[in-house]
Amino acid sequence: MINVQRKIVAAGLSLLMLLATACSASEVENSHAAAQGSKSSTSATSGSASSTKENSKRIPAKVVRVVDGDTMKVSFAEGGQVKEETIRLLLVDTPESVDPEKPVQPFALDASNYAKTMLTGKDVQLELDVSERDKYGRLLCYLYIGDHMFNELLLENGYARVAYIYPPNVKYVDQFREIQKKAQQKALNIWSVENYAQEDGYHEGVVKGGATASPKSATTTTTPKPVTTSQPATTTTSKPSAIYNSCKEANAAGAYNIQKGEPGYSAKLDGDGDGVACER
Repeated sequence: MINVQRKIVAAGLSLLMLLATACSASEVENSHAAAQGSKSSTSATSGSASSTKENSKRIPAKVVRVVDGDTMKVSFAEGGQVKEETIRLLLVDTPESVDPEKPVQPFALDASNYAKTMLTGKDVQLELDVSERDKYGRLLCYLYIGDHMFNELLLENGYARVAYIYPPNVKYVDQFREIQKKAQQKALNIWSVENYAQEDGYHEGVVKGGATASPKSATTTTTPKPVTTSQPATTTTSKPSAIYNSCKEANAAGAYNIQKGEPGYSAKLDGDGDGVACER
């Protein structure tokens, strides 16, 4: 009888131990699952925060004037005051239209007019890279209009080539090259003339008849709908065949905002090289 009781007690103890082991394993599994869920949630939150942080780094600005396809003048608030800066778009290059040392290159006016239509008077955002300025003191940036980066739109529509790749400002260079390839395949604008746009720049000599417009235009569903904006009137007063030794002399004669090609314009009076001398 005693032996039977001992066997019953032993069996009961074994059952209790099995139950305890099962409960412990279940708790460990639940704890592991909870930890995984927490990690996943933290990761998602971190990704969202990272995206928000990137956007928060952008500088709200307004485009005051488009100089050419890849250079603009913008204004923005800084230290409680409105500051005006000349910006140069990073990693892209459009043909020259305002360089006093060069003739207007083919497709330069197309790129410039596109930029004017898209940007003049518009609210934009500026994203800086590592180095903020070039040797001319211009602010280097990626420019956003709405949800679109304008640097990419220039490449997408064949108005610019990927260029001036100087580390450490190479954040988007790979995706820019991919966008450029698609424009090349479609032979859009600068890519419509063989060997015109090359690694070392633009070769206007290969463009027959000095073409300034492309037979092919870009079609894209990602480009924001252009809104035509009237540009502020430019006040230019200059005397025929006038030659000024300084802007002070020009201003004394009543000459301001002298455009390239007009009487009185000279490169030495155009300090920022934007094609407008003695700006007021």
